Amino acid sequence: MVSRLGIPVLLLLLGCHAAAAPASPTATLRTLPPEVAAAMDRAQVPREALSVVVLEAGPGGAQRLAWQAQAAVNPASLMKLFTTYAALDVLGPAWRWTTPLWLQGALPGSGGVFEGDVVIKGSGDPTLVIERIWLLLRRLRQLGVREIHGDIVLDRSAFELPGQSPADFDGEALRPYNVRADALLLNYKALTFTFMPDPAHGVAVIATEPALEGVHADARVPLAAGVGAPQCSDWRSALQADFSDPLRLRFKGVYSAACGEQQWPVAYADPARYNARLLVALWAEMGGKLVGRVREGTAPATAPTFEVSSPPLAEVIRDINKYSNNVMAQQLFLTLALTQRGLGTPEGARAVLHDWLATRYGDLGRAAVIDNGSGLSRETRVSAQLLARLLQDAAASPLMPELMASLPVSGVDGTMRRTATLTGRAHLKSGSLRDVTAVAGYVLAPSGRRHVLVGIVNHPNAAAARPALQALMEWAANDSAN
Repeated sequence: MVSRLGIPVLLLLLGCHAAAAPASPTATLRTLPPEVAAAMDRAQVPREALSVVVLEAGPGGAQRLAWQAQAAVNPASLMKLFTTYAALDVLGPAWRWTTPLWLQGALPGSGGVFEGDVVIKGSGDPTLVIERIWLLLRRLRQLGVREIHGDIVLDRSAFELPGQSPADFDGEALRPYNVRADALLLNYKALTFTFMPDPAHGVAVIATEPALEGVHADARVPLAAGVGAPQCSDWRSALQADFSDPLRLRFKGVYSAACGEQQWPVAYADPARYNARLLVALWAEMGGKLVGRVREGTAPATAPTFEVSSPPLAEVIRDINKYSNNVMAQQLFLTLALTQRGLGTPEGARAVLHDWLATRYGDLGRAAVIDNGSGLSRETRVSAQLLARLLQDAAASPLMPELMASLPVSGVDGTMRRTATLTGRAHLKSGSLRDVTAVAGYVLAPSGRRHVLVGIVNHPNAAAARPALQALMEWAANDSAN
């Protein structure tokens, strides 16, 4: 299902234009196409559990199909479409996060000893992965800093978040999609284990990235042997991972050579200490020395010594939507509250997005119930009609290329790469929760016309209804026959 790293307020009225109104109800099919209805029946999911809108993209496009279109439903990860389009509209596709750094003291001489604190202030950048953190620290080395005779101070005050556990949503605290948002989110607070079979020595070699100060992980695990050796269907369980001690990460089971090389990303079990452990280890790996410690603090009001910038927003939303990255979506959601209201809070982000929807879509937007920006929620409720209006609006917007390019291409990439329907002809965001399966985006018909499609199933057996959504995709693309 998932991926864990949008909204407006003061800029709301700038550039807002009325969304295209749906076509006359007389042109709209009000029953499910037979093939879609049959697929729902085969799945033993009530037809009323499906909400659908299909309409022509662009202003004034005819609405071809509406079924349960006004029902308030959980959109799962389709929520990211609201977050990312609102962000593009408010901030612009070229907008970037910046992470400033201060050297509180004179630049070091030839000895490389810096007498003072190094301060880093987070602004919600969801792209501070290990490579970009290395580049930030490399800038310190280029300024002549080798030894820091002070502390590394982290300012995370841009976001103000309630105390929550990563296990709150589904009890899976170590799933990367459950990592909590952070104004200074380093490498998604995650570790990646890579398992490489070495049959000659009867083991799988384990590489752990990134290194964390004081954390030790097993470097090898025995290969499974014998006739009953497990294959790859459940290789993670066979490893019998024990992460109960954040300082000692163990694998007590076996690994099958038949699996080849595999990677396992895991959220670190002690997220509050992740940033400090990462920075200390990486600085030492680069040949640096820290005499003090890594601690929380406040950045000065003066101009920073330097700052690093993220890729532009248009690139970031491609990672969010193509791979359904929940953490990045939450970072964006809170960032827009930060830019519009001065502080990144969940309450502020919800209010900003709700105001944006209400301004653009009137009562349809005001009816939305917003919990967070990623869709990892049981409370969010929107209608298929609202999402279709947003996608139709986007299709007529100057932002259309950026939003469409961020959507997975059916049968090609992202979360739709395994879809065998309409290969290369549909840009669609998927959504999935325990009781939700959904798809929304654009379908290109052989006629050359592009259509907006929204299909959302809310039911305890929603996963069984995926063939109905595939049938809906095919129906939408076959506009010459319906």
